[in-house]
Amino acid sequence: MPQHVPASPAPPAAPPAAGPLAPPAPPAPAAAPAAGAPPLPRRIVFLARRDLGNPAAGGSELLVDRIADGLTAYGHDVTLLCGGPVSPKVSAPPPLSTAPPLSTALDRGDPHDQGGAPTRRYRVVSAGGDAAHFLRAPGRLARHVGACDLLVEVCNGMPYLAPLWHRGPTLCLVNHVHTDLWGMRYPAPAARLGRRLEHWALAGTHRRNLMVAVSGSTASALHDLGVAPDRIRLVHNGVAEPGPLAPKAPEPLFLAMGRLVEYKRIDLLLRLWERVRPVTGGRLVIVGDGPERDRLAALAGPDVTFTGRISEQRKHQLLCSAWLLLHPSVVEGWGLVVMEAAARRTPAVGFDIPGLRDSVEDGVTGLLARGESAFAAHWCTLALSARRRNALGLAAAQRAARFRWSRTVRSFRAVAAEAVRHTPPGR
Repeated sequence: MPQHVPASPAPPAAPPAAGPLAPPAPPAPAAAPAAGAPPLPRRIVFLARRDLGNPAAGGSELLVDRIADGLTAYGHDVTLLCGGPVSPKVSAPPPLSTAPPLSTALDRGDPHDQGGAPTRRYRVVSAGGDAAHFLRAPGRLARHVGACDLLVEVCNGMPYLAPLWHRGPTLCLVNHVHTDLWGMRYPAPAARLGRRLEHWALAGTHRRNLMVAVSGSTASALHDLGVAPDRIRLVHNGVAEPGPLAPKAPEPLFLAMGRLVEYKRIDLLLRLWERVRPVTGGRLVIVGDGPERDRLAALAGPDVTFTGRISEQRKHQLLCSAWLLLHPSVVEGWGLVVMEAAARRTPAVGFDIPGLRDSVEDGVTGLLARGESAFAAHWCTLALSARRRNALGLAAAQRAARFRWSRTVRSFRAVAAEAVRHTPPGR
């Protein structure tokens, strides 16, 4: 089994929860970072496809940002090397003596606003364009970043194969394995090549390295590829405390939120809306942007609104006022927006797929469907039953309170230290 990574200091053990993946115990309060140099690894480089300022950024980019920002608050020197475009806005970290407790700084809310470039405290270096940077990363690391104590390869589909060209401690962070997505997004020859590269990278080139999985579903997928369970560490995503909650909309308001790409299956949601709308009434609001937007807008029927990218304030308002979050994706690593909605007492309806099985406790914090008709039925059932909808929403908020970014950072920091300790000399 993959190892759950306790935060440091470790919180008291929680009783096991139902289902294959028990949620973490409530995090212990985090102390302010101690003065002086942090323990190894002091200099950490993340190698990823995008930064949070990229228009195509999503949950993976937010995860890396929250970890990198938290590590910086602990005194680590953190750099993100990624494909462009990158955000130019960087703010200097406050002196450690005046820094707020890490739990407060990370958990009180997301400092990033989709209406503008994010402000961050770590360095971001462009390795080139979206495709070219995969080849340019080794040279950019050597010339523009320099030596590091730990390289973290964020492997989301196309790998960097860092162990082939980087000597030194290396850690692999995986949101979800793309096995089935290759065939959805690329022609057959390219899809076969992508699957083989991903398999080779995760089970081959990283065979001596620790792997960080964001959910039990991702850990299982890694094991299916041939990754030994004793090399997998489970570090969950966090969710920010939402602040004061706005009231629910007086009329039915249903929300879908995310990047508008094929595997999110918003087209399916629009088809189901034609069946659900006569029963429930109300509005369907779709938040986000992406290459599918024009096609989806052409498919939309009555009472559907596309908002595009919105501010964090507007996002908070919609997540609070929505009756349900609808998440028809075909695969997820975790489903970060599900937990963001849960923190605001908004239950989710999704499909019984990897990732959502981890972020949604079926029948407790939301409902998972095993087919299109079941999805539509769940949607109607919760829309027509305020009592059950409210009960699921309350349970969702209670569960979301157990996942905080400060805990994510502490858990990741423990794995980073383990990766450095366990790397053989000279590798």
